[in-house]
Order: sequence, then C-alpha cells, then structure tokens
Amino acid sequence: MARQTWKPGTMVYPVPAAMVTVADKAGNTNIITIAWTGTVCSDPPMTYVSIKPERYSHHMVEETGEFVINLTTKDTAFATDYCGVKSGRDVDKWKEMGLTPGKASKVSVPIIEECPVNIECRVTEVKRLGSHDMFLAEVVAVDVDEKYMNESGKFELNSTGIIAYSHGEYRELGPAVGKFGYSVQKRRKA
Repeated sequence: MARQTWKPGTMVYPVPAAMVTVADKAGNTNIITIAWTGTVCSDPPMTYVSIKPERYSHHMVEETGEFVINLTTKDTAFATDYCGVKSGRDVDKWKEMGLTPGKASKVSVPIIEECPVNIECRVTEVKRLGSHDMFLAEVVAVDVDEKYMNESGKFELNSTGIIAYSHGEYRELGPAVGKFGYSVQKRRKA
C-alpha cells in the first residue's frame, strides 16, 4: 500500500465538539467551541481546554480560573458551529443561538441547559505551548440531564445524539462495534 508523508500536524480525529462556557470577573459570559479538550487524569478527575491567546474567551478563563465543558448533540450542532466561528467581542452568542444559561453547582460560570452533560472545571495550571495555551483543570462537578437516565439509574450518554468533530465536519457517533473489555471477555460455550 502506498503511503504519503505530510508535514507535522494534529491529525488525531475525531475529537469532542464542545461548547465551553466562560466568564470574566465583571460577570460577562461567552461560549467558545473547543475541539482541543479531553481527559488528562481520572484520580483526581482532570481535563483541559486549549485556547489561542487572541480569542475573546482566553482572558475570561485566565481571570476566573473556571470554565464549563458542555457536550454537544446533533440538536445543538448549528449553535456549536456558530459559537466557533463568531466572536463574543461582536455578538451575544447566547441570544443569537437561543441558548439558555443555567446555574452551575460548583463554579460561577454558567452551564448550557440544552447540552446533556456539563463538566464544571477549575484551572490548576496554564501551559503556554505556542499557538494555544492549555488550561489544565480539575473537574469539580458533572451535571447531566435526567431525561437520559434509564430505569436502573444509568446515564445513557450514547442516546443523547452526541457529536464529534472530525477533519472539518461535525459527525454523529455511529453504532457500537464493541465495548470495554470485550476482547478479553470469556466466551460462553454453545
């Protein structure tokens, strides 16, 4: 099979398509769409967001040391894109997209009510990396929409319509092709 070698770049796809809510000390809020986010550690639970210093939201995270990662769905895909291409310097994204700011349980930054999962975060460290600054953060609370809880109390994330960003496109997640541990699970004898 023929292979091509390209210049170095970030080609780890798909990635989350998250709307991240932020606020400054004056109480102004904004929504920025972030694909550069993920899990850093499970104990303590930690995550990160990487933001270009020139972005309007950057100074807000620096000022308050807080942000909320709001997971997006096919129903919020249009708003997700809009909040990534429009600047909060120019428009009120909450108003323009008809999104509802909700009260977070542990941080002063609002959650987006239309998102099924809201991950409340407090910054522990800022790493200045080049084009982006990485805000490492501890997860201090996770808020979930109760309508996705099943009868046994399990949260059904995969039934929310969650989306990912892959190489310039927002994509729905497809059907399951396995589950954690299935490769080593004992098979039942027929």
